[in-house]
Amino acid sequence: MSAESTKTAMSGADNLSNDNIVSEATEAMERYLTFRTDNLIFGVSTNYIIEIITNHVITAMPMMPNYVKGIINLRGQIVPIIDIRLRLGKPAIEYTSTTCVIVLNVDSVYIGIIVDAVEQVLDIDYSRISSVPASNREELVSGMISMPDNKVVLLLDCVTLVNNS
Repeated sequence: MSAESTKTAMSGADNLSNDNIVSEATEAMERYLTFRTDNLIFGVSTNYIIEIITNHVITAMPMMPNYVKGIINLRGQIVPIIDIRLRLGKPAIEYTSTTCVIVLNVDSVYIGIIVDAVEQVLDIDYSRISSVPASNREELVSGMISMPDNKVVLLLDCVTLVNNS
């Protein structure tokens, strides 16, 4: 093997290891959309989000729990809509101009959640996620993260939301 081909092969190996490092660093981060409901800030993984709807007619369904507001037809897909505030056992409020529906796709199951307001998208490092204290555990919260502005973001457990709603 010539010195030139050895140098090329080594630089290719360097690129491979650098790619692995970048890949591992990327895997440790996930994007979350934050939203507000009852003065709490929640985060939902952007991997589940299909879209955010601000103006859609919800068809009420009889004999459903109070937090199930009804269904919508989203481009031929029937999507049940739940009010996350009511699902968490909080009191109902009038919907405002900031109220919107976040449509999620969790394991091929579509569900819409009504939230008070959408805030921002954050890149969250998995290592910064804390578990919820066991005595105060909320069934729909999988973890929490403390933000630099001293706010706490509760991470919504979408799989539990779909399975238990």
